[in-house]
This record gives sequence, C-alpha cells and structure tokens, in this order.
Amino acid sequence: MKNSFLGGIAVVVLILVAVGLYSSAFIVNQTQQALVLRFGNPQAPVTTPGLHWKLPFIDNVVYVDNRILDLENPQQEVIASDQKRIVVDAFARYRITNALKFYQSVGTVEAANSRLATILNSALRRVLGESTFVRVVRDEREALMARIGEQVNREAANFGITIVDVRIRRADLPEANSQAVFQRMQTERQREAAEIRAQGNEAAQRTRARADREAAVVVAEANSKGEQVRGEGDAERNKIFADAFGRDPDFFGFYRSMQAFEASLRSNDTRLVISPDSTSFFRYFADPMGGAPAAPGATAAPAPVPAR
Repeated sequence: MKNSFLGGIAVVVLILVAVGLYSSAFIVNQTQQALVLRFGNPQAPVTTPGLHWKLPFIDNVVYVDNRILDLENPQQEVIASDQKRIVVDAFARYRITNALKFYQSVGTVEAANSRLATILNSALRRVLGESTFVRVVRDEREALMARIGEQVNREAANFGITIVDVRIRRADLPEANSQAVFQRMQTERQREAAEIRAQGNEAAQRTRARADREAAVVVAEANSKGEQVRGEGDAERNKIFADAFGRDPDFFGFYRSMQAFEASLRSNDTRLVISPDSTSFFRYFADPMGGAPAAPGATAAPAPVPAR
C-alpha cells in the first residue's frame, strides 16, 4: 500500500513537471516577434525564431507580426498651392521594428493603423499643399512621395514602426472638376478639328480649281489642235477631190453618186423627198454612164442631197 501511495505521488509530480515545462515553453515563428510580460511589465523582445522559455504561471507572451503590413488610406481632397482641389488615394507599407516600443505606444496593429492613417493624411496635406497640380500629377510625383514617406517615418519611429514605402495610387481632380475640364478639352478639340477641316476644304477647293483650270487649258489646246488637224485633213481631202475631179469628171460624178446612195438608202432608215420628174439622182440606175457624156470642160451636175 505504501508503494501505491509513493507511485501516486510520483505520477502527480510528473504531471506537475510536464505542466510546468509546457507552461514555460513558447515558440516564435519566422513571421513573428515575441514580447514576454512579467506581471504585466514587458521584458526584452524575442526576435529569434525557435523554442524559448519563460516563467510558468507568471510570464505571458504577446506575439507581434514581423512581416510588412499594409495601411490603406481612404481618399481625401487636398488643396494644392495653385488652389486646385486634388483627390488623393494613397497607401503605405510598414514594419514593426521595435516590438517593446510598439506594445507600449499603440499595443495592437489596428491601433497602429489608426494612428498612422492620421499621420499619413497630415503629411499628404503638408507636402501636396506646397506643390502645384501639375507637379503632383506629372512632374514631381516620385519626389513628393519620398518626402511624404520621410515625414511619416519620422513620426512613426515613436511607435517602433519603420515605413517601408508610401505610394500615391491616384491623384486627380474631383469628379465635377474633371467633367468641366473634359468638356473644355472636348470643345477645344472640336474647334481645332473644325479649323483643320476648314483648312482642308480650302486646300481641296484650291487644288480642284487649279485642276479644273489645267483641264480646261488642256481641252482647249486639244480642241484647237484637233480643229487644226481637221482643217488640214479637210483641205487635203478637198485637194484630192479636186485632183480626182480634174482627172476624170465622169468617174468623180459616179463615185459621188454611189456615196449619196450609200448614205441615203440605208436599211430601215430611208427618207427621200424628191420631185416626181427628178431623174438626175437615179441616172446611174437607168444608164451606167450617167446619161449623155459631158462636153469637155463642162461640170457635172451635183447629186441631190437626200433628206432624212
């Protein structure tokens, strides 16, 4: 019975030792820092990952995130130095570098975000309020973000926090101002387009007038050349007719009559108005020689012109 009692005591002692060891040990992950609180008073922070020890039932452990944390700042309006309102959307990235100071000053990440948001808003208003709209939006945006980061970092150091980066995601005019600027830009572009279109129409009219003038000159010269060539051809034709008439008046009369027949007696297109006793036009139908031979030096009677 005495052995059973001693065995029970041993089991209890072992359980107490196990509970004590379990309460004395704590593990720090790679992404964490640990702060040991002894009777509520923080001790030196533990930054080395692994297994660590504390006093059981006396010390408590508070874990602090060791990673880069996000601070999303809501949009706010800032008045630039040229009195233009700017809607700024910014964010920050920070890391807790001094867990003891962080715990003593703010305690939690939510409280730290609230304090840092106020500091970031103040820095944005100070820095951007000294710059113009164009410098904020286009010319010196990187330099302005660096200045904001420096100012926020100086004040965040009091909380054991180091600012990694501050960025302006968007900086633009308010919606009402943006619409007014857009309308003004649209009107200006429409004016420029109308002006360019008018200049194009003027150039087109000028080019068209020049082309019409050149075409009229070319046509006139071509007509003149054509009339000249036609006149030379008519003269040559008349000369040939005259030579042919002088050589053989009878053959010339016969040839002219054949031409008159061909021109007047077309298929489905014949209209003749002649007197009933007219025989000179058809004289070659009655006599292949065209009637009595003409006296020397006499001119043949001209063939009648068919009426159509």
